[in-house]
Amino acid sequence: MKLSMLAETLEASFLNGDDRMDIEIDKAGASDLMSDILAALSDRGVLLTGLTTIQAVKTAVISGVSVIVFVRNKKPDPEVVSLAEMHGIPLLSTPCSMFVSCGRLFNAGLTGLNGAR
Repeated sequence: MKLSMLAETLEASFLNGDDRMDIEIDKAGASDLMSDILAALSDRGVLLTGLTTIQAVKTAVISGVSVIVFVRNKKPDPEVVSLAEMHGIPLLSTPCSMFVSCGRLFNAGLTGLNGAR
């Protein structure tokens, strides 16, 4: 799924990275506990989280996450957006809950972290 389709599916707005709409995403992970993401998510993945701190971006960089989507209309501070821009990680914000976001992405064909559907 292209990033543009992910944004449409989640009714998400871009906080940065709207010039990277062609990024391919094939799996999703959702957590506010970054150690769970470090243990499983990788390239071509999207991180769904309510955690808007700099730790979310640092976790994405280490694990190779391609995109971060903040759920429940959450928006990070400008320093978080700047760090994500520096690392080429698009940030989006969706009004959907984490549960609804995961369900929509599953229905759109994304897999979980282990590739299972």
